[in-house]
Amino acid sequence: MAGFLLPLVGACTLGLLLTPWAGRLARHIGAIDRPDRRKVHTEPMPRLGGLAVYAAFTLTVLLTQPLSRELLGLLLGASLIVAVGLLDDARGLPPRVKLAGQVLAALAVIPFGLQVQFVTDPLHGGMLSLGWWGIPLTVFWLVAVTNAVNLIDGLDGLAAGTAIIAAVTLALVSWTEGEAAAVAVAAVLAAATLGFLRYNFHPARVFLGDTGSMFLGFVLAGTAIMGLAKSATAVSVLVPIVVLGLPLFDTAFAILRRARNHRPIFYPDKGHLHHRLLRIGLSHRGAVLVVYGVDVVLGASAVVLTLLSTDQAMLLLAILATVLIALANRVGVLGRDWTRAPDTMEATKRSGM
Repeated sequence: MAGFLLPLVGACTLGLLLTPWAGRLARHIGAIDRPDRRKVHTEPMPRLGGLAVYAAFTLTVLLTQPLSRELLGLLLGASLIVAVGLLDDARGLPPRVKLAGQVLAALAVIPFGLQVQFVTDPLHGGMLSLGWWGIPLTVFWLVAVTNAVNLIDGLDGLAAGTAIIAAVTLALVSWTEGEAAAVAVAAVLAAATLGFLRYNFHPARVFLGDTGSMFLGFVLAGTAIMGLAKSATAVSVLVPIVVLGLPLFDTAFAILRRARNHRPIFYPDKGHLHHRLLRIGLSHRGAVLVVYGVDVVLGASAVVLTLLSTDQAMLLLAILATVLIALANRVGVLGRDWTRAPDTMEATKRSGM
């Protein structure tokens, strides 16, 4: 037990110690997130906090974990995604360039054997081997989750807390599957992010930035592949989708909403779940805690999935999807584009931002 706890304590401590340094570095190089009408913060904020999470995670893994080919591949891909995030936070990158960098980082893990090998056969049960089709599916999964976590990073502590809950859930489910490497990676990620969250929960003193939100999404997606998506059990392949259900659904809703409003996919708006929670009257912390609560419910559901048959798991997934869609529709996530709504800033002021 002591051997397992030591890396977690170390990662959390490093996260605590390195975050103030990352904030000072951000101010020095001009990586500052400035307020605008789409954002809820009202003061310029340093946004390289994710660099502290990356450093705490990587140092702890290198010093305490056996370095398998898959883990080396994950570290390489994560380092590339952090490089893309640093450029975006410091200088700004066009969306297509940022997407190209994400695809490159995802492709980098393939030669190390980190890829999806099976998918669930919903008609006949069991699993279907993907062969070389596993490569584009792996790239799609890594890029999708990377962007999903990036898109929910709109309130203090939101992306970091969601990542912690997802990582803890992945660690628990990977433990039931006997995937020790995935357990360690997920647990260290949660610990490093927890150290950072001390400075990021409302009122935040530093932001993750794209450096951190993309890093968290990439490592969560990669860890899911290490621990679950290579398993030959159908239910295990479904678990990562549930664990990361909220950011994935929010991203899907954003795409639908922007298409509905005739906006480009990369067009920023203020219709994400956390924005809508603020609009209906929740405080900043209240909105974040509501999202945390949904994350915990989904995490618990993911654990339950491992105890069910494939048919039962599919039924639970259908129920969860129906509930999430109903809730999204209830709070207006699928509604019109609020970016240009005249009362957007007034709603933000009423929320205490």
